[in-house]
Amino acid sequence: MGALEDGRFDPEIPAIAIGGKGGELGTGTIEDHVRVLLKGLGEDPEREGLRKTPMRVAKAFRDGTIGYRQKVKDIVQDALFPEAGLDNGTGQAGGAGGLVVVRDINLFSFCESCLLPFSIQCHVGYVPSGKRVVGLSKLSRVADIYAKRLQEPKRLADEVCWALQNSINPAGVSVALQCWHIRFPEVFKCNPNPSHPSRSTMQGWVRTTVCSSTGIFNDKNSSLWDEFHGLLKLRGINLSDAGCSSIHSWCPSMSLDLTECHGNISRSNFPIGKVSSQSAMVAAVSSILQSLGEDLSRKELFGTPYRYVHWLMNFRRSNLDFKQTKFTINSAHSCEKVNGYIHSKDEIHSELNFPFCAQCEHHLLPFHGVVHIGFFHDGPIDRSALQSIVHFYACKLQVQERLTRQIAEAVYSFLAKGVMVVVEANHICMISRGIEKVGSSTATMAMMGQFTTDSTARALVLEAISMSTATGG
Repeated sequence: MGALEDGRFDPEIPAIAIGGKGGELGTGTIEDHVRVLLKGLGEDPEREGLRKTPMRVAKAFRDGTIGYRQKVKDIVQDALFPEAGLDNGTGQAGGAGGLVVVRDINLFSFCESCLLPFSIQCHVGYVPSGKRVVGLSKLSRVADIYAKRLQEPKRLADEVCWALQNSINPAGVSVALQCWHIRFPEVFKCNPNPSHPSRSTMQGWVRTTVCSSTGIFNDKNSSLWDEFHGLLKLRGINLSDAGCSSIHSWCPSMSLDLTECHGNISRSNFPIGKVSSQSAMVAAVSSILQSLGEDLSRKELFGTPYRYVHWLMNFRRSNLDFKQTKFTINSAHSCEKVNGYIHSKDEIHSELNFPFCAQCEHHLLPFHGVVHIGFFHDGPIDRSALQSIVHFYACKLQVQERLTRQIAEAVYSFLAKGVMVVVEANHICMISRGIEKVGSSTATMAMMGQFTTDSTARALVLEAISMSTATGG
């Protein structure tokens, strides 16, 4: 497993060709390669808002793979402390057989299949031996070393488990991971029953639970595994679905067909005439991986540059203004609501919980959540029309404040009496960079027309959103 060494990190890997018609790897900096990606999305890297994006993206990738340059032994070697146990035959406690569990270690890692961050809740248990215990903070730091590499859940659990076993020599180690991976934007567009974004549900994310164990935890006659589970259940954590085998398809991007790529982006996935641009993007991503010290011949990275570019192309720049799409909003034939609340007496209507996924233009990382729209109108309108507006503005490089304003302006152009838009979102850049604020969310609001002067109308819409939150959607 390479538990005590640098793993796959090698800063001296020479430049190699991608193969096929993909071109050769560039020799520039990560920042240079990010500029290639921005240009491939139709963006101007020098425009306001994007000038520092290459620097921010490069820093995020470097920080997110710093584990390749760290060693477990440097963390653990001075953190083993003497702790007496109970007398022989009396029982199990302290440094001689007492179970120790550290729960709810919040981590993130970059998915090796698509380069998108995934969220992790890690739980580590071990049984001390030799009347020695390890500093509790070191358990989370060791887990973080292996999380800060390109990973997949099962290997991550195995590497953490064996690193602790080899470095502190306990009677046994058990590691359980709960992992969440964001889906591709099409899922957010089509989900008919979204609910509010939250850390507890990770709504719309792919979830998996994996485990790994060594030593006494593998003893079929021992009750330690059940006791480990029992201590996790005290925190509401149920590992009954924990898998103990490799998971090869948990990343949503693994369903992409790469058979037609032949060293180029598949023409079935991208517009004709854009292939050369996307080929340059694939070469740029490959160069980024190389710059991070990754081995591009590693089988787990086959197709990774293509999948990451496929993700990015969901957010390519459109030169169309929404009005140029010849889109219209039609009144609905019925007042029946799925996720909205109507206040017909006041001609105030609210349509809630439109799911979206956008790409932060500052960090090239996703942010996702729900949009709520309140409006003055003579009657209800077609909900799918509003969802189309949300999707149109979300599927591009964005910031949440601008997204909120653009949706409000678009709806107001059709419903000129008054519009109020509230956007609630989770930003992956908040968990996968230095700040690492797991569970934080951001709300923004925009108002036009009558809502700017009518505080009662604003309160009614906010009340409807609150009611939706209380009922789970």
